[in-house]
Amino acid sequence: MNKAEKVAFVKALKKELKEYKACAVMPTSSTPDRLVQKVRNQLKPGAKFVVARKTLLLKAFEGDENYQKLAKYVDGNVALILTNKDPSELNAIISANRIKLSAKPNQISPQDINIDSGETMIAPGQAVTDLKSAGIDVQIQKGKVVISKSKTLVKKGAKITTAVSKALKMLDILPFEAKTTLSAVLEGGLLYTEQALGINPAYLQTVITQDFSAANALTLQIGYVTPYNAELFIRKAYLGALGLGVERGIYEPDIVEKLIAKAVLGAVQANKLVKAPEASAAPAADEKKE
Repeated sequence: MNKAEKVAFVKALKKELKEYKACAVMPTSSTPDRLVQKVRNQLKPGAKFVVARKTLLLKAFEGDENYQKLAKYVDGNVALILTNKDPSELNAIISANRIKLSAKPNQISPQDINIDSGETMIAPGQAVTDLKSAGIDVQIQKGKVVISKSKTLVKKGAKITTAVSKALKMLDILPFEAKTTLSAVLEGGLLYTEQALGINPAYLQTVITQDFSAANALTLQIGYVTPYNAELFIRKAYLGALGLGVERGIYEPDIVEKLIAKAVLGAVQANKLVKAPEASAAPAADEKKE
C-alpha cells in the first residue's frame, strides 16, 4: 500500500467499526492459513474479516477511547472480526474450529504418544526400516507390516526426533492440534477478555443458580424480605396468624370454620369421656344381680 491507500484503508475501517455491534481480535501468527480461511468462510456474510498491519489497525482505533481498550490485544499477526453476533456466540464459533497436525522434528510432545499393536496399511519395504529406526517393533506377516508390541513411543514433554516424526506420519498419527481463539472482544464499550469468553454458559448458569439458592436461604434465615422471598414471608405470617386465631378463639371469617371444627372435635372427645364410666359400670351391676 502507498500512503494514499493506507489513509483510505484507515478511514474506511473507522467507518466500519461504527457499523457493527462488536469487534473481536483473533491471533493468526501460529494458525494455519487453511484454518483462518475456514473461519473467514464461516462468518460470511454477516461479519467483516479484516487482516492488515498492526500499525494500520491501531491507527483506526485512534480517537475512540473504547477501542483504545482493545489496542493492547493487537499484538503480532491478528485479524479483526467485525460482527453483530453476541461475544459468547462468536467465541463458540471460533473456538470450535480446530484441526489435527502431524509432528515435526524437535517439537515437544503435548501428551504421551502411544503406538498400538496390530496390522497397518503400510506396504513392506523401506517403511519397515524407518519404523524400526523410530523404536517401533514391527514384523512382516502375510505381506503386511504388523506392529507386534504396543508401547509409548514419546512421553509427554519429550522432544520428537526426526525418525519418530517420520514414523508418526507414516502411521497417520497426528499428535498436535491447531485451533482458533479470540484474545478479546469489544461490545458497546465493554471489553471481554479471553478468560471471560472461555466461561462455559451452562457452567455459569449452574453457578448463578447455586449462589442464588444460597443467598435466598440466608435471607429466609435472617428474615430479610426481598422480591424473591416476600410471598413465602407473607404465607408464613398468614399461617402464624391463623394458628394464633384458632388457639385464642378469635372469631374472624377465615378462622370461624376452623373454630367450629375444633369445637366439634372437642365435643366428640367429651362425649367419649362421658360414656366411658357408664360402659365400665354395666358389668359390675350384672355381677351384683347374680
